[in-house]
Amino acid sequence: MQQRNSIIGDNYRWPHVVPYVLEDSLEMNAKGLIHKAFEQYRLKTCIDFKPWEGEKNYISVFKGSGCWSLVGNRQVGLQQLSIGTNCDRIGTIQHEFLHALGFWHEQSRSDRDDYVSIVWDRIQSGKGHNFDKYDDKTSDSLNVPYDYTSVMHYSQNAFRNGTEPTIITNIPDFMDVIGQRMDFSDYDLQKLNRLYNCSSSLTFMDTCSFELENICGMIQSSDDNSDWQRLSQVPAGPNTDYTNMGECEGSGYFMHFSTSTGVEGSTAILESRILYPKRGFQCLQFYFYNSGHESDRLYVGVKEYTSEHPNGTLRLIEEVKGSPATYWQLHHVSLNITNKFRVVFQGVKGSGLSNGGLSIDDINLSETQCPHHVWHIRNFTHLLNTSPAGTAGRMFSPPFYSSKGYAFQIGLYINGTDANPFNLGIYLHLISGANDDQLQWPCQWQQGTMVLLDQHPDVRQRMSNQRSVTTDPLKLSDISYLLSTQPSVSPTFVATSTTKPTTKPTTKPTTRPTTKPTTKPTATTTPITTTSVSLTEKPETEVPDFCTDNPCENDGICIIVERAPVCRCPAGDNWWYMGEKCERKGSTHDNVVIAVSSTMAVFVVMLFVTITTAVCLKKKYSQGKENSESLTLETKTSF
Repeated sequence: MQQRNSIIGDNYRWPHVVPYVLEDSLEMNAKGLIHKAFEQYRLKTCIDFKPWEGEKNYISVFKGSGCWSLVGNRQVGLQQLSIGTNCDRIGTIQHEFLHALGFWHEQSRSDRDDYVSIVWDRIQSGKGHNFDKYDDKTSDSLNVPYDYTSVMHYSQNAFRNGTEPTIITNIPDFMDVIGQRMDFSDYDLQKLNRLYNCSSSLTFMDTCSFELENICGMIQSSDDNSDWQRLSQVPAGPNTDYTNMGECEGSGYFMHFSTSTGVEGSTAILESRILYPKRGFQCLQFYFYNSGHESDRLYVGVKEYTSEHPNGTLRLIEEVKGSPATYWQLHHVSLNITNKFRVVFQGVKGSGLSNGGLSIDDINLSETQCPHHVWHIRNFTHLLNTSPAGTAGRMFSPPFYSSKGYAFQIGLYINGTDANPFNLGIYLHLISGANDDQLQWPCQWQQGTMVLLDQHPDVRQRMSNQRSVTTDPLKLSDISYLLSTQPSVSPTFVATSTTKPTTKPTTKPTTRPTTKPTTKPTATTTPITTTSVSLTEKPETEVPDFCTDNPCENDGICIIVERAPVCRCPAGDNWWYMGEKCERKGSTHDNVVIAVSSTMAVFVVMLFVTITTAVCLKKKYSQGKENSESLTLETKTSF
């Protein structure tokens, strides 16, 4: 489209708060993703976005022909940016807004021939201008190295006229890396923050992997009788930290409270530095390892400072408990703090015999929303190596309930479906639940997002892979089950957008990662968030409200839907019945462990599939096999 690294000239810069309008022509799925893209800009840069309120220049986002944007602020008033059909990926939206903020494509740099080769005779007729490069009088690389991993780089097959690549990387390892549309790369952020003189990001608050002896400014409280210790291993576990997983010699630390000594009730308190909130809501995430006794407790709280209580008031937010486990587990805690505060981790020794204790690592705090549930999958590498494609290699999460009571579960195709083998497939299924007769149906115009989450210890440097889908009642072949009162196990994703839907979305029946993920050799977790959205009212019809004969098996309940009998199937905590007559029984998979943390999510709900990364590896984007044992599925869903 428009020919596009950074355009030279201050007149092309936008203010740090960019006005925008989302036009009615946009698909609803795209609208939700645009808001998610804005949240990534806020988390990782000082760039913000606000609805247009009469400013002279603003960005009008509409559904045009393809995905394109002008480069920089053109000072023309209404400046268009197109998010057209099949452009509804968060990485694509980040890409187009980077154009608007002043960046050309990475392969347009003046030095690009040192890093890639353009094969001109493989390019479609009339598309050669897309591969033009700009000299250093027009484009500024901002003293940042060439970036194969940039979200602004074309893929190897861009505009090809056959089956051969149009771009060949001079370092072969990057052939399958260029063209990624997962998230900003480190260099993307470095360039954007340099161009707009960003010294900090808007919603990020703190991160700590305990690699430095100052433990990120955290302090040991004087109101306890024990201490947290900075260690690299504990005999009873953990054997390594979570950041580096023992892969980096001379590094790899975490904080540990030993419960193997002392008396019942012994306490150790670790407090963060003082933090200053702006938005009134925060998400605290950290990894937790319990090698002590099940009676040991970790309490997460805050100490708030007000004019009435200048010395601080301690408030408990969440108690973390459970049986000891031999792996690190991801936890999220939602905070809603408006005054300056400290985060407080309090370990308490229980009554049982312990050989270990409580450990924490990789803490991140940001003014974002937390997920709700966690699905933990162990031994993922073994599953990946042994599971066939299709239903024989499929596994299900336990049933979950949304905040409004809708039952659903996650289906995971370890090595893809029969039609798409070797591509990880993930589905969200509405299922019969205990609250069905009290809920509103149909369940439509809902959005779900799946993210392959890079678990870099610093949330700002994570490159995550996302896909979103929004249910469309007009596309019956994809989501016909949404028009029925009875939930079924038809595959789709269901979640909510940040704003009330005003346009009809395009529905995609499945989403899959397009790049080979890297994994961390550790246990896997899956956070899931559920929030409520407006539901379409069920039309009133004069039909019987009972079945003359009950065709349902296994104590299923029969009701009338669209003048036909429909079965509502029973479900328990770790089992459920499904099928047209409730004839099939499902149960929790042996390899699944579930942990739940509650939150109050109000933003775009997402389904995250998380695959971790060992950050000390020299080739972060290596395509070689990793000897890893975990997958983390982090999901936010809404109904």
